[in-house]
Amino acid sequence: MDLPALINNFKNQGLNERDLVAVSGGHSIGFAQCFVFGNRIYSETNIDPKFAQQRRSTCPRTGGNSTLSPLDPTPARFDTAYFTNLIKKKGLLHSHHQLFNGGSTDGIVKTYSSNAKAFSANFARSMVKMGNIKPQTGNKGQIRLNCRKVN
Repeated sequence: MDLPALINNFKNQGLNERDLVAVSGGHSIGFAQCFVFGNRIYSETNIDPKFAQQRRSTCPRTGGNSTLSPLDPTPARFDTAYFTNLIKKKGLLHSHHQLFNGGSTDGIVKTYSSNAKAFSANFARSMVKMGNIKPQTGNKGQIRLNCRKVN
């Protein structure tokens, strides 16, 4: 999904660009399976070549789909390394790359990369805002069997 579509999805829920970037910082913690980012490391060009090669060493083009890779260099610590990586073109997921790619969110990424207090404060505010989004119910919503697909 491209940045304008991501922003629009957030706006439809009453969230703004700062919220989008802040909550994406939750990817400062954790791992992703190779099948989620394989296309990025093999096909996309706006990625640090050494970083892509490093990820390819553990995620082959075929097979190894469930192998885990860290979302950022400090996957067990909630910090700003995620944002620093975006600036260095080392975002693991395609959606990460969209946040720092010459668009309207670049300045927010730069701020968070160097200002942990601003990131933490905005992350907390944005998570509360997300928590206040009312779920769709009845004929307007569904509980998905697979979160990536409409039932």
